[in-house]
Amino acid sequence: MSKQLRQDLTYGAPLAAVAAMLADPAFREEVCERQRVLRHDVRVDSTGEGVEVRIEQVQDAAGIPSFAKKLIGDEITIVQEEHWASPEAGDITVTIPGKPGDMRGTATLAESGGVTTETVDLTVKVSIPLVGGKVEGLVADMLRKALLVENKVGRDYLSR
Repeated sequence: MSKQLRQDLTYGAPLAAVAAMLADPAFREEVCERQRVLRHDVRVDSTGEGVEVRIEQVQDAAGIPSFAKKLIGDEITIVQEEHWASPEAGDITVTIPGKPGDMRGTATLAESGGVTTETVDLTVKVSIPLVGGKVEGLVADMLRKALLVENKVGRDYLSR
């Protein structure tokens, strides 16, 4: 089993500006702060024409249903890695270290008329018998909310 998550994030800016924002550690730090994570570590490295992004964040598990909290604990460590081979496309992997599952997919940027849309397309897979599908849905909802916060931060960032 797995769950698909596809989310479009629109920015009123050219593709080059959005790509530069996504490669700015200050932007990534601000997203973590707005998501109210307990702790985070952000690394962004240029690799020739590409960019490598690694975000490790610890979130409070408060508000998570009890069946999932038993599996996760009081805090959730999430590691997000992005490998952007070009400004237009990147591969994304999100893991919860020590837990059975991951999220994998792509992010693409496309510009039309000075407006850039980032499309995030992920497959959420949790390998837990009986409750895996429920956890996949929970994780997909959490990711969607996190992406919407990132979009809001990005719009604010680009308007400065």
